Amino acid sequence: MKVLDTGIIYRNPIPHIYSRHGYFPSAVKLPSGRMVATFSIGEAFESADLHAYASVSDDNGKTWSEPRELWGKVPSFCDFCRISLLDSGEITAIVSRCDRSRPDSGLANPDTMGFTETEFWTQRSTDGENWSEPQKIEAPLVGPSFELCAPIRQLSDGKLILPTSTWKGWDGYCPNGMKAVALVSSDNGKTWDEYMDVMADTEDNIIYWESRICELKDKSLLATAWTYDSKEDSDLSVSYAISDGKLFSAPASTELQGQTTDIITLPDGRILTIYRRTDKPGLWGNVSRIENDKWINEEELHLWGNTVSAKVGDDENMVANFNNLRFGAPNTIFIDEKTIFISFWCIEDNVGNIRYIKLEI
Repeated sequence: MKVLDTGIIYRNPIPHIYSRHGYFPSAVKLPSGRMVATFSIGEAFESADLHAYASVSDDNGKTWSEPRELWGKVPSFCDFCRISLLDSGEITAIVSRCDRSRPDSGLANPDTMGFTETEFWTQRSTDGENWSEPQKIEAPLVGPSFELCAPIRQLSDGKLILPTSTWKGWDGYCPNGMKAVALVSSDNGKTWDEYMDVMADTEDNIIYWESRICELKDKSLLATAWTYDSKEDSDLSVSYAISDGKLFSAPASTELQGQTTDIITLPDGRILTIYRRTDKPGLWGNVSRIENDKWINEEELHLWGNTVSAKVGDDENMVANFNNLRFGAPNTIFIDEKTIFISFWCIEDNVGNIRYIKLEI
């Protein structure tokens, strides 16, 4: 692996005049060659004015257009999104709309570790500039809240899957426990009436966040997740599980010490993981292979952030620790046979930027 280039997708051009920070990006490359990136912009990491925007690039990611709001502002709500490319060449966006009727509170309740009320919606586009009217997703299980951690993925059989996690409601109500799941649509996103359990702890001590899923060469599914022991108030190594499309294996360790991950299948069948590392500073890449359902690490590469720690904080309250995050949420796509485009958010000079890295494999 070799880093070819890095640059900025979005940065507040006048941070000395007003506060605008970028977070939670994703990107696609259209058949026309145009690239589209989405991300949220707001005054702060959990401000009530965070909304999803889209920028386009017609020079392979070197320069990007002025961001345009994806969805008109809805009073008392903020929104985030992730995008992916369908086999049809159409962009599909999964949008999480979050209730912000408690403007002086963050997204999570520090007393219960519950999340504010959320709704999932989808939008479509063919050019990244014109978007369809939002369509609401009716989830097939009670969250009651759901994490937006990954874009919708289209599998080789045509089904759409949405990796997510159930999350406690603001009051702590969580009838199905906090677990990683994948919503499934068999009709191109019109309905989402199925789901798969991906990772769960029967005792509800281990929480699986930021789940990502990719399809391997043999059509099996590979999932990874940031793994947190709520009883011990500590991160564990990144977990993985494998599925034949119906049931996932029990979670096992990748031996990667990290948090938010993204995974992509390389042409030779190996796996590239991009993740925020916790035992060393910065954003890293790791190449591994799956052999008899065992995760075997082969190669690693430091990508960004020589001095930026991924440690979320020393507070015993995990909700408070979230506020100390300085970078993360990587999104990984191929832009040609040998080049991978990684987008992520990071704090540089006290400004939340959307940065990209081009990686040669």
